Amino acid sequence: MIKVGIVGGTGYTGVELLRLLAAHPSVELSVITSRAEAGIAVADIFPNLRGHINLAFTAPDSAALAACDLVFFATPNGIAMTQARELLAAGVRVIDLAADFRLKNVDTWQHWYTMPHACPELLPEAVYGLPEVNRAAIRTARLVANPGCYPTAVQLGFLPLIEQGVVDIKHLIANAVSGISGAGRKAEVAALFSERAENFRAYGVPGHRHLPEIMQGLTQATGHNVGLTFVPHYLPVVRGIHATLYGIVTDKQLDLQGIYEKRYADEPFVDVLPAGAYPEIRSVKGANTCRLAVHRPQGGDTVVVLSVIDNLVKGAAGQAVQNMNIMFNLDETAGLGAIALLP
Repeated sequence: MIKVGIVGGTGYTGVELLRLLAAHPSVELSVITSRAEAGIAVADIFPNLRGHINLAFTAPDSAALAACDLVFFATPNGIAMTQARELLAAGVRVIDLAADFRLKNVDTWQHWYTMPHACPELLPEAVYGLPEVNRAAIRTARLVANPGCYPTAVQLGFLPLIEQGVVDIKHLIANAVSGISGAGRKAEVAALFSERAENFRAYGVPGHRHLPEIMQGLTQATGHNVGLTFVPHYLPVVRGIHATLYGIVTDKQLDLQGIYEKRYADEPFVDVLPAGAYPEIRSVKGANTCRLAVHRPQGGDTVVVLSVIDNLVKGAAGQAVQNMNIMFNLDETAGLGAIALLP
């Protein structure tokens, strides 16, 4: 059994990790930390876990975490980087669900996250945890940077075109919408029901923190700098991301459907829908699945890729568990077989 600790178990990604790990056949949950809720039973805050997790939240304790085989950080940006060095020195493997280790360039990271990085020497070692790209490196990694939700949906949508060199990489567009849970479990006016319900709007148009992460991944895939316009939007639902991606193809005779089907034929969590289909966010709710569809409207030179994920599962906790499975040589699908919830 893998002895697992979770730092920050009270946020949406934290409770999603708990839900998935509670049913994982090879995991022993050892410690779940929360400064604010220390001493309170997990099931008292999250009743869906009653009968599945009997632990209480505890204050962060270095010795308890150092006794784990793996520690997940489901914390705000800036927390994991203050503790990762000590845990790695103790032989503990780390998966960070926040952004502390996603960007390789420390100056870029500090610009977008507006704080000094506590351990820049670990950035070169950290493996970006997108299994469909970095599976081999994840397998031997000590430190995995779990991708962001928008970057997961956008990169998986664009990658087949980028890798095959069949799209103009200087003029890519990604319009993406996210459910309210993407903003985290916190009280703020903008997240109130009366503010979000029956409403739809863009935000972060001048620049969003996920933009450099997406561009880093796409640049690595092609070996050249890419030009990307990324516009995120709020969607008045709890879960889900729908990314609509646009590019200009270099050859109108390309079998785009075939390119996508071949690229993801062996990927357990990427589902390429038949030609002409429209993926829905409700079709992935609660599942660690990215569903894709590729279109070429009016037979022109514009390709439109539709990409949907659950932002808390394939966009966060589910992908983290997928990375854990790879790191410990388990079946990659272990604990992740849940079928999406409908309705």
